[in-house]
Formats: sequence, C-alpha cells, structure tokens
Amino acid sequence: MNVPGNGPSQRSVLQRILIKSWEYRHLRFWAGFRIVAGIMLAFCGAATLWVGAYGWAALFLVPAALNLAFGYWEITIARSASA
Repeated sequence: MNVPGNGPSQRSVLQRILIKSWEYRHLRFWAGFRIVAGIMLAFCGAATLWVGAYGWAALFLVPAALNLAFGYWEITIARSASA
C-alpha cells in the first residue's frame, strides 16, 4: 500500500550526491557537528597564524571554511524540510 510520507524523499541530485542517507536522517545533528568542528578548526588556524606559520594556517582555515559552509547548507535544508 502506498502511504503518503512513506515514499522516497524528494531531494535534489546535489543533496543525494553530497549528503549520505544515514546522515540525512539526522541532519540537524550532523550540521551542528560540522559547525562545531569548523569553529574548532578556525581557532586552530587562528593560533597557527598567531605563531606566524602562515602556510600551515591554511591547512586549518580552508577545512574550517568548508565545514562551516557545508554545515550552514545542511541547516537550511533541515529547516526547509521541516516546514
């Protein structure tokens, strides 16, 4: 029997490629996890900049920016899915 709400989720192709199904089931948790990890990486990058190792700071700051951006994107997906 086909019950509304039991069918496949209507996710875009980009969401299906970048967000795994097990991660999509707990999207708010994983988004928060990514944002916290991004903040921690940003602090590590700032500390590395403070020491003066500018090349090494990029190893922290680039993943920090990517984690923060991806976490924000996941939060917006979770908000739009719940509405």
